[in-house]
Amino acid sequence: MSRTEWNHAPEGAIQVSPLWQWPPRPLAVAQWYAGAWFPLTINLCILGLAFLSWGLFSPTLETALTLDWWVLGIWLRNAAIVTLLAGGLHYWFHARAVQGTELKYDLRPFPRQGRMFSFSDQLKDNMFWTIVSGVTVWSLFEALAWWGIANGWLPSTTFAQTPVWFIAFFFLIPVWESFYFYWIHRLLHTNALYRFHALHHRNTDVGPWSGLSMHPVEHVMYFGTVLIHLVVPSSPVHVIFHLMFYALLAVTSHTGFEGLRIGNKKRVHLGNFHHQLHHRYFEVNYGNLDVPWDKLFGSFHDGTEAGKEMMRERLKSRKRT
Repeated sequence: MSRTEWNHAPEGAIQVSPLWQWPPRPLAVAQWYAGAWFPLTINLCILGLAFLSWGLFSPTLETALTLDWWVLGIWLRNAAIVTLLAGGLHYWFHARAVQGTELKYDLRPFPRQGRMFSFSDQLKDNMFWTIVSGVTVWSLFEALAWWGIANGWLPSTTFAQTPVWFIAFFFLIPVWESFYFYWIHRLLHTNALYRFHALHHRNTDVGPWSGLSMHPVEHVMYFGTVLIHLVVPSSPVHVIFHLMFYALLAVTSHTGFEGLRIGNKKRVHLGNFHHQLHHRYFEVNYGNLDVPWDKLFGSFHDGTEAGKEMMRERLKSRKRT
């Protein structure tokens, strides 16, 4: 990809999971997914935060038998988490601009002003839709799951009952997320639903608060991923992790930077050029890298000039049909 088009871009083509490669490469697949979790990754940090929230900042199942003020406690906990994460990353990358434009994909300034944004300000717009709509929908889904599990209306399990499944389900949730997000995202780009998704796509250049800046209808569809717990035996901590994984990765993947640099080294990998390309071109890279549905269904842009040309040809052929 041309450096005149991007301030920073990965060298060569974007690498995705070798899941769909033929002949199969099971060792390479295992190494890819191990690298998504260990030794210290965002996935693992979110898992730790989910357990901390479950143990210290959540109701007991007895309390959750009836809907009460504990629901507000869940909202306050989730609002605090997203504010600390998105606010902290915004302060580092944009307010203080600690690392300037180093590792920043798009040189266009963030936040921007304009009538397309609520309050005519991109940052205020993003914060409003994240907190007022995003955190509320996220918290309501979580509260309803607590209520359903507490009353025995949802299938549930504990570590003592099914230790292997209890652990394995944490690793399977991101796989389900990849499948669900890809198809929901494709659906949101149809003519019938794009008017809701357009609120998110006002952010052609993104910042940490952009990830969860969505229309309430999209928030319901987005966090609807958690409905899998209606049929899959789960613990409340699975639900907490599932929703946090969805919410917090949206924040970290929309920083607009490849990573956080401290001193002379990139200490934390955050950004996602794969998704940055989606915000530039809209009709590519609907999914993520761990289960590369885009590659399987022809919507993949690998970040190279060849990938850009393939995108153009695909869009031309679609217009002709």
